[in-house]
Amino acid sequence: MKNVLTVVLAGGAGERLHPLTRQRAKPAVPFGGMYRIIDFTLSNCINSHCRRIQVLVQYKSNSLARHIRQAWNIMHHELGEFIDIIPPQMRVSDNWYLGTADAIYQNLYSIAQEDPKQVLILSGDHIYKMDYMKMLRFHRQAGADLTIAAIEVPRAEASRFGILEIDTDCRVIGFKEKPQDPKPVPHNPETALASMGVYVFNVDVLKRAVIEDAEREKTSHDFGKDVIPRLVESNRVYAHFFEDQNKKDTPYWRDVGTIDSYWEANMDLVSVDPQFNLYDEDWPLRTNLPMAPPAKFVFADIGKRFGVATDSIVSPGCIISGGMVNRCVLSSYVRINSYSYVEDSILMEGVSVGRHSRIRRAIIEKKVMLPDHTVIGYDLEEDAKRYRVTPSGIVVVESANGG
Repeated sequence: MKNVLTVVLAGGAGERLHPLTRQRAKPAVPFGGMYRIIDFTLSNCINSHCRRIQVLVQYKSNSLARHIRQAWNIMHHELGEFIDIIPPQMRVSDNWYLGTADAIYQNLYSIAQEDPKQVLILSGDHIYKMDYMKMLRFHRQAGADLTIAAIEVPRAEASRFGILEIDTDCRVIGFKEKPQDPKPVPHNPETALASMGVYVFNVDVLKRAVIEDAEREKTSHDFGKDVIPRLVESNRVYAHFFEDQNKKDTPYWRDVGTIDSYWEANMDLVSVDPQFNLYDEDWPLRTNLPMAPPAKFVFADIGKRFGVATDSIVSPGCIISGGMVNRCVLSSYVRINSYSYVEDSILMEGVSVGRHSRIRRAIIEKKVMLPDHTVIGYDLEEDAKRYRVTPSGIVVVESANGG
């Protein structure tokens, strides 16, 4: 893998995830109690032996850069391994990144410094497990100029993605970004073949494509909207079907781009048989582990107060002190005080729930201190006067200093 450079696009503002992205980039949003969203992409890299990585950051990147420094300082530079955090440098213009292709264009100098033969381009804001080595092997065997990771999605949902049309050899013969009438795959009229935003480029093809895109007047500087459709017409572009490392019957790939999808993906984790497996020792998921004591559950006065968590993820440093938690994801140092009941909720680091409170279907941001007798999730009209409430009824309690 010495001839491969991995570039992770991690500069997205994540506007649909507000207010969770008000103080941080989307890849830095906490997920699953212990992790940040970018941890899943970076864990895929390490598990795939991709250890030459550039992370392109931009929007409110302080907490993201801090997390990467603390959690991913594991590379051996004398062996040619690295994770470099690269902010916008304005080498070629005075603009921030205008799109995914422009982000690569503005960093061609940094890419060329590593002299790769192939460039693996990833998004830093998806939840999935994938062995990129298999995709790189396919790319080389096919003699491809560009290979796109692809997954079948229900055709009713396919208009949210870039959709590929392929021939019997998996060569891409058509590509449309978010089409209104997505073409189905030949063997199943109910599904379409969607791009996962994972690309392998031969470096010379990548360089030429983004330079040509930068010189065009009418372009959004986006791989899906602009670069890939042109390459399909002129180059050898192939699709690589997603081979899930999650060891489940149904492939798992999630773009947690909205509050509702973020909540749903977290709730997936607390099922008895979760759709996404955090506990597979063959595919470890790395993060920055807090220096925290074990979780603690206190008081067992049946009929009075009872410290218990059921069907939940409880991180180190949590204290369930006479309260009850059901189907929740608790980050480190959460405290649930006596006589409170919290269900179907995500509580981020340092949240404290006061006594006699009732919380359901909520996302509570970092270090929020809820006073005694707080009620959230039972009267959405009243909640909407103070908090953001999504169309499906998820209540988001914002922190003043989340990061």
